Amino acid sequence: MDKKIKVGVLGATGTVGQNYLKLLQQHPWFEVVYLAASPNSAGKKYADAVAGRWHMKDDIPQAYRDIVVEDAGKVSKAVGKCRLIFSAVEMERKAILALEEEYAAAGFTVVSNNSAHRATPDVPVMVPEINHSHLDIIPQQRKQRGWKDGMLVVKPNCSIQSYMLPMYALIHAGYPIDKMIVATLQAVSGAGYPGPASIDLIDNVMPTLAGEEDKSEIEPAKILGKVAGDKIVSDSSIKISAHCSRVAVSDGHIACVSLQFAGKKPGLEEVKNIWRNFSSLPQELKLPSAPIPPIIYRDEPDRPQPSKDRDAGNGMTVTVGRLRPCKVFDIRFVGLHHNTVRGAAGGSILTAELLVAKGFVK
Repeated sequence: MDKKIKVGVLGATGTVGQNYLKLLQQHPWFEVVYLAASPNSAGKKYADAVAGRWHMKDDIPQAYRDIVVEDAGKVSKAVGKCRLIFSAVEMERKAILALEEEYAAAGFTVVSNNSAHRATPDVPVMVPEINHSHLDIIPQQRKQRGWKDGMLVVKPNCSIQSYMLPMYALIHAGYPIDKMIVATLQAVSGAGYPGPASIDLIDNVMPTLAGEEDKSEIEPAKILGKVAGDKIVSDSSIKISAHCSRVAVSDGHIACVSLQFAGKKPGLEEVKNIWRNFSSLPQELKLPSAPIPPIIYRDEPDRPQPSKDRDAGNGMTVTVGRLRPCKVFDIRFVGLHHNTVRGAAGGSILTAELLVAKGFVK
């Protein structure tokens, strides 16, 4: 790419926004030129806006320190400055719905980390290795909303990433799934900063995460669905029962999964080979953030572990292990991914790269 695409980040002072800046600072395709957040941060230099609350391990990238933060609610401020917007604003759902549509109506490509539009029928919920074909709805999305150049896509809930790729790889190989029980052990970073109080997590597990189980059971159906006319029709053929808990881990969501196949079932070695050989369009296109391989299988009996495996593939690879027969269903395994990279900012950046590669962003 001869010239980088200028991008902006909404909610740039929050934890997810900071992750975007960390991951984008040396991106070969994108250049961050616009930062926006709440009115409290507007008018300040970025370094001043995040003073005392910069949560990344590395220092604030020098390129962003002196950018003046704008009010995310004032769309006109971004016009003419950037083409693509990463949205990580923290607002009420109705406000996010309206604001992201306003940016798209103004001609921006909006790639959102928020959950507000995940149930919107003509908005793709993207895991690029799985449902890249859902981007085919963009022309219809524009037509029915009157958007000339703008568009809106979102990423799914961070809790589902550790099992969606392994599950899809099996479906793609010709082994449809009938039922799944999944128990997720979710890192504290998934709750944002400051997250749960330490007294709630030390020597403890929190077994109730508001909305997580519903998202874990509903969103896979849309991701596995098909574009039909002016909407994405969900595939609800897989019955999913989810249990979600918060554990005292900084980063890295684990999923303990039991699967029952709908018909023929593969042997354990075949399952491993399917996972190890899985590849998809992002890898074929050699997108900058696409992990190679997207799935790693570990044979060790004590893997995957968050501290050892969450950074695989620069945080974009899903690591799987402990594949064995299930005494209730057919197979069981453990999956792990980095929830703030693959499950948040990194997953959205990969989606933006796919939009560029498919010619939606120029």
